[in-house]
Amino acid sequence: MAVDQQKIRRARTGLIAHDPARAQPGYTLFAPMLGDGAVHLLDMDGAVTHTWRLPYRPGLYGYLLDNGHLFYGGKVPQDRARFEAWPRFKGGAVLEVDWRGRVVWELKHPDHHHDARRLRNGNVLLLCLRPLPAEVAARVRGGLPGTEVDGVIYADYLLETTTGGEIVWEWRSWEHLDPEAYPVTPQDRRAEWTHGNTVAETADGDIVVSFRNISTVVMIERATGQIVWTLGSPPLAQQHDPRPLPGGNLLIFDNGTHRRDHPATFSRVIEVDPRTSAIVWQYTDQSLFEFFSPYISGAQRLPNGNTLICEGCHGRIFEVTREGEVVWEYVSPYFSPDPGPPGLNNWIFRAFRYTPEEIERARRA
Repeated sequence: MAVDQQKIRRARTGLIAHDPARAQPGYTLFAPMLGDGAVHLLDMDGAVTHTWRLPYRPGLYGYLLDNGHLFYGGKVPQDRARFEAWPRFKGGAVLEVDWRGRVVWELKHPDHHHDARRLRNGNVLLLCLRPLPAEVAARVRGGLPGTEVDGVIYADYLLETTTGGEIVWEWRSWEHLDPEAYPVTPQDRRAEWTHGNTVAETADGDIVVSFRNISTVVMIERATGQIVWTLGSPPLAQQHDPRPLPGGNLLIFDNGTHRRDHPATFSRVIEVDPRTSAIVWQYTDQSLFEFFSPYISGAQRLPNGNTLICEGCHGRIFEVTREGEVVWEYVSPYFSPDPGPPGLNNWIFRAFRYTPEEIERARRA
């Protein structure tokens, strides 16, 4: 019998563990990142109870809105040659669909990538990128020499639009961050300076953005556009998914690639108080090197106080208690080939747990 050459698939996929007494009941939503546009909803036994079939491959994930509809970023196939990594994380389309997959609205933007959010005012916040002005690009430090795109360096900007595509607000990273103070991490290509991977809205209406290539999270005052808080390296190391919590703290997946304050490479999830920048809670595996995702990934604080973690590069979704004990675990069985360095993989950009009541509301929406 031939041996499966994919290590994760060879080991075990599907439901790995479940402690019903301590896990948060509900349904887990995820989209295989390199899949064909399927978004799956799992019950606590790891069985698929519902699947949305979207018209685009993920660009890069979907989540449920308060009205029960699915908000989804799609990957539009055009313009794939900007730079080497662009086909992997580009978006291009954002849409809202109901339980049956019927499109409520859709908008497209050629610069959109990684993330987008529906704001409380009903508008859409898009994470976008475009070439830096030449005079700014000349000041970008760090990264692998000679890896620009024909001399061009890209950077991030934000667009707030209506669902009909009317632009109502724009924010450009290079107008608020000094390239010399925020160099590209040494091992990354200079095709991009900031490499944003997350946008989020706080309870006060401010905007949180994660910039992976400079290992920095910023909070932007929505009314003025000014950066009012930053967290950099250390403690961060190419982080993803800074997620505002009800009390004002941020939950961050700290990927851990090339840490500046620790000799080891490992991932962790940290909860940070922006008022003091102190880490008030963190999760690492008791076997330090057994929890590590160099790219993608995220975390969600659940109603029972546990934390759902997406270890994206291994297609692993698991739930831990405040004490760090695993009470639920699932490994995605959905594998797709990627022509680039990732190869055959089951990557998941983000995952979300929803209560039975939230799913019932989605079914009725």
